This record gives sequence, C-alpha cells and structure tokens, in this order.
Amino acid sequence: MSIVEIIIGLVVGLAGGFGIAKMLEKSNVSTLIKSAKKEAASILKDASQEAENIKKDKLLQAKEKFLELKAEHEKEILAKDKRMAEVEKRIRDKESQVSSELAKTKKVNDDFESKAKEYETKIEILDKKYQEVEKMHKSQVEQLEVISGLSADEAKEQLVESLKAEAKTKAMAHIQETIEEAKLTAQQEAKKVIISTIQRVGTEEAVENCVSVFNIESDDVKGRIIGREGRNIRALEAATGVEIIVDDTPEAIILSCFDPVRREIARLSLHKLVTDGRIHPARIEEVVAKTTKQIEDEIIEVGKRTVIDLGIHGLHPELIKTVGRMKYRSSYGQNLLQHSREVAKLCGIMAAELGLNVKLAKRAGLLHDIGKVPDAESDLPHALLGMQWAEKYGEKEEVCNAIGAHHDEIEMKYLISPIIQVCDAISGARPGARRQVLDSYIQRLKDLEAIAFGFNGVKNAYAIQAGRELRVIVESEKVTDDMAAKLSFEISHKIQTEMTYPGQVKITVIRETRAVNIAK
Repeated sequence: MSIVEIIIGLVVGLAGGFGIAKMLEKSNVSTLIKSAKKEAASILKDASQEAENIKKDKLLQAKEKFLELKAEHEKEILAKDKRMAEVEKRIRDKESQVSSELAKTKKVNDDFESKAKEYETKIEILDKKYQEVEKMHKSQVEQLEVISGLSADEAKEQLVESLKAEAKTKAMAHIQETIEEAKLTAQQEAKKVIISTIQRVGTEEAVENCVSVFNIESDDVKGRIIGREGRNIRALEAATGVEIIVDDTPEAIILSCFDPVRREIARLSLHKLVTDGRIHPARIEEVVAKTTKQIEDEIIEVGKRTVIDLGIHGLHPELIKTVGRMKYRSSYGQNLLQHSREVAKLCGIMAAELGLNVKLAKRAGLLHDIGKVPDAESDLPHALLGMQWAEKYGEKEEVCNAIGAHHDEIEMKYLISPIIQVCDAISGARPGARRQVLDSYIQRLKDLEAIAFGFNGVKNAYAIQAGRELRVIVESEKVTDDMAAKLSFEISHKIQTEMTYPGQVKITVIRETRAVNIAK
C-alpha cells in the first residue's frame, strides 16, 4: 500500500506542478503581450511623427522648386519679350527701308520710261539719216567706179594686197630684229654660263703613258727575274700580255703595254714576286691570277667610290664596273676616269645654272665615254656603243641620247645632250689635258689646210679647234652655192682617205657675196 500511495502522491504532485506551470505561463504571456502592445504603439507614434517631418520637408522642397521654376520661366518670358521687341523693331526698319526703296524704284522706272521714249525717237531719226547716208554712199561709189574704171570689189582687192605686202615687210623686219636680239642675248648668256662653270671647276691634269717603270733595289734581282734562259720573263709575258724590257737601265725594268690594266697587273705581280723572293713559272702564274682578281675587286671599288662621290644612285653593277675600268683607260693621254669625273662635275654645275636636273646631267656626264672601255673592237663609234650599253642596263632615254649625241652621231633630243657635248669639249681642250707631239700636231694642221687649197676656187683655209674643224673660204665668182656643198663633201672625202687623225674633222665652206659702192 505504501508504493501505491507513493505513486498516487507523485501523480498528484505532478498534476499540481503542471497546473502551477500553466498559470505561470499565462501570466508571462499576458505580460509579454502588454509590453509588445506598448512597444508597437511607441513605434507607430515615432513613425507617424517621422512621416510628418518628411512630409513637411518634401513640401518645403516642392515649394522651393516651384519658386525656382517660376523664376526661370519669368526670365525666359522676359527674354522672349525682348527678342520679340527687337524683331518687331527690325521689321519696322525693314518696312520703312522697303517703302523708301519702292519710292526710289518708282522714280527710276519713271525716268527709264521717259528716256526709253526719248531713245526710240532718236533711233527713228537715226534710221532715217542712215538710209540717207546709204543712198549718198551708193551714189558716190557709182561715181568713183565711173571715174576710176574699177568696180568696188576690184578696188578693195588692190587695197588689201597692198596692205598685205606692207604688213609682211614690217613683220619680216620685226622678226629678223627679234631673232638677232635673241641670238645676241643667248650667246652672251651661254658664254657667262660656260665661263662660270670652267672657273668653278679646277682639276689637275696628268698625261698617261704606255710604259711603266718598275724600280728594283739592285741589278742582281734582274737575273732572278729573267730566270734560266729567260723562262721567267717568258712566263710573265705570257701570263700578263705585257712586254718586259730588261736593258742596261740601272735598277729599273720597263713594262710596255697599251692596256693600263694589264700593265698594272704586271707591275703588282713583279712587286709581289720580288718581295717574296720565289720566282719561277708556277709561282708567276699563281701570283698573276691573284693580282688579276685583286685588280678586278679594286676596279669595282673605284667605280663605287666614284658614283658615291658624285652623288649618283641606282647605277647598274655592270656600269659601276665599267666606270671603275675607266681608271685604267686613257684618251689621247688623258685619264678616262678623271676626264669623265670632270665632265660630270662640269655638267652638274652647268645644269644647275640653267635650272635643269643636276643628278641626270652628272649621270650622263660620267657615262658619256663608256663606249671607250670595252676591250673588244667594234665597228660602231664609241658614242653609239656607249648609248647601246646604257640602253641595255636600263638608263633613262635622256641619258642614252646624251651619250649617243655628244659627237653628233645622232640627233639631240633633250636639253642635257648639248650640255654633255660642251662639257666634254671643255675637259678635253684644257691646256695640258691631252698629249700630242707638237711637230706632228702642227704638221697635221698644215696638211688639213693644204688639202683645202688643192681645190679650185678656194681663197683661204683655216684649221681651227685643235684640228677638229676646217673652215674654207671660197671665191663667190668661181664657186656657186651648189658647188660649195659639193666642195665640202669632196674635201671631207679626201681628208678621210689621205689623213690619219683622232676624232672627227668638221669642214665648213663659206661663200659670201659683197656689193661695195662709195658715196662721194
């Protein structure tokens, strides 16, 4: 029974505790609800107050914005009113101006109408007078035709013919005066340009020889160079194509050859052989081959330096090599490269004086004598051969024409062509530029004049321009104009067949008729 009582007591205690807990829970919930209601009321009150404040702020901002917009609107209205007032003022001014212009126009129209009526009246009067004048003119022409025995058309033709003849005479006289004045001016200007060009280019002149002298330290070296039974000399001559003269000249060996390249190869080869000390045919061939290659490289280098010095660009490699070979060529004793460089400089200066292309003139001046460089013989003159080379390697037509025409073999088509011809003559005609034995030179000039005197009707003959021109003066009574042309041909043919001379000889036959009277 005690256990049952205990269990019952426990159950009763639990039920009582549960009831007490429920009562306490209800009391706490009611307290929480009350505090929540109070907090909610406070939040609502604060929110309402904040909303009222925001409302007031927004109303204030709206009012301020309204006032700003109102002020701007009023400003725009005032500006528009001002512009409208200005426009109205301009319109009123225009209206007053238009009304004044209309008044002026009306006045001008009235004046024009009155003058038009006046002119119409005058035109009627003039028409009447013109008809009267026509009648009088017709009657006068008829009277003149009766008096002169010529019709009006015939008289007009005679007058026109006389006027034509008079005008033609005056025109011919004017043209002749203009031509003479132009010739005089052109000659003076040309002389100025040529003299200025010559004065601005000064070059040293050196005459090329056909022999070179190889100096040796002692005459003992001569025997080593000659070799056993002359085999070294023969091997050297066969390898270089140069005649080697070993004579009694102390400490010197002479190398003779018309080709400066071969002569230079022989000289350098001898120098290397003597310096090295090994002189025998195999060594000679080896040294000559190496020296030949060295000279070829030097030729190319000389060509490159030359075109760079003259400011010439884009030249074909073969033409550069040809320019380098000019160093070992001569023309009448004048070094060809030196001559071509001088001509190029002269052409550049003259082209600059005349306002032409300086680079093109220098290019043509440098290449004008490339036809003299090839070793192979050609039937063509060197000018035409050089022109063919220039065309082959893509030079411009102006340059090709200047090369081909500098000795008048072809027609000159461009302005630089006569410049090249003149500069070539200037370079070759300088004192000391070209070598010629004085006695043979004088004799050749005498022979030229003697050939001219061998023909009938020749009064005087003069060899000028260093023998490049022969001027023949004939007697006008014995030689006609047709005979003068024939005489020029016959003299040139005889010179070609009987004389040997460098270059060309120009034959000029002069025939003039003079009428002389004396007023006493």
